[in-house]
Amino acid sequence: MVETPESGDAATSLYQRILNDIRDRIVSGEWEPGYRIPFEHELTEEYGCSRMTVNKALSQLAKAGLIERRRRSGSFVRRPQSQAAVLEIHDIRIEVEALGLPYRYELMSQIKRRAGAGDRDRLGSSVSGQLLALKCRHHAGARPFCVEDRLINLAAVPEAADEEFIETAPGPWLIGQVPWSAAEHVIRAAAADAETAADLGLSAGAPCLVIERRTWSAERPVTHVRFTYPANAHAVVARFTPSDS
Repeated sequence: MVETPESGDAATSLYQRILNDIRDRIVSGEWEPGYRIPFEHELTEEYGCSRMTVNKALSQLAKAGLIERRRRSGSFVRRPQSQAAVLEIHDIRIEVEALGLPYRYELMSQIKRRAGAGDRDRLGSSVSGQLLALKCRHHAGARPFCVEDRLINLAAVPEAADEEFIETAPGPWLIGQVPWSAAEHVIRAAAADAETAADLGLSAGAPCLVIERRTWSAERPVTHVRFTYPANAHAVVARFTPSDS
């Protein structure tokens, strides 16, 4: 049988339909990481189109990082791979959307309280007044992307006490409120405890990547945040240049 490509408009319409159908099933979680996508000949039969159109759609999905094409084995849903640029302070929404996945933010808890010894270890010994403790979860598609555990020094950012943080995550809100002058990052590996495992949908003891960041404004501590990511879906990227010495 000789395949004949569809006419221009029909091919474009079928290509977009196949692309959208597969992407929606991946993003919704219906097709989980590792799921084998129907073979090209199966999709050709299902959509009544040429293999050229199916191949074009699968190639675009692979380019977007949503699927992995293995020779002689077929195409499989990829686990989203994130690269965390630790020398930058950026919005997690941008990181998620760069993966081609829909972003969702969720405030899990918000408590105003006085700083304790453990808080001073995180924010700095000079902090002694009121703090805002926040726990948030960021989602990529149907799956948790990372958990954010943040302390805000209300002496440095008193406006935070009245902010609900329901629609806007604290990170981008702070960037818009306070110009930071210095930042410190700590990166480590950790095993998920019971609470973290439940928050991220992992098994207890699963490896996690933890990135902690402390920022200052004019030498005054502003915030300390701890981001916990599933380790098997994230990588750390640091870009630097040679020193003058």
